[in-house]
Amino acid sequence: MYIYLVPSPIPDVLAAYPHLTLRSEEQVRLAIETTERLLHIEPDDSIAAYETFDAAGSWTGGSFAVFNNIPVTEDGRDDFEDRFKNRARKVEDEPGFVGIRVLRPLKDDTYVVLTLWESEDHFKSWQQSQAYNHAHRNRSTSEGLTAQKPAMFPRASFVTTYTIE
Repeated sequence: MYIYLVPSPIPDVLAAYPHLTLRSEEQVRLAIETTERLLHIEPDDSIAAYETFDAAGSWTGGSFAVFNNIPVTEDGRDDFEDRFKNRARKVEDEPGFVGIRVLRPLKDDTYVVLTLWESEDHFKSWQQSQAYNHAHRNRSTSEGLTAQKPAMFPRASFVTTYTIE
């Protein structure tokens, strides 16, 4: 699977693809999930392109999207991906969870952990849950990837959120 994030309005060449409309205070982006790689649009610098290497749940049905953007060095990719392939998978059981896509960048160094929720309140409840604490328990410890391999993260990660229209 591949996901493309496209600035709004959607270009005519992509209009036939089903998409989610993602709105933040700063921008409107369209997210296309497809089984095929769209090589004809990847060179466009305004379009972010990803390959999904881990997924669960649905792509549709949510009203809130969270993008955890994590820059990873070339040397750190395998360790980073292994970590997510072996994750606890507790988020899938949370009330209001719709879907998760863990995305490998095709054009830059920033991975995205995209979660889709029924509402922002459901996401906030997940952040306060024991399952969230379990999933992130090693984050600031010597067992966490940041402590073990600090050079694999060239910059700080950041979160962006969107309402889904």
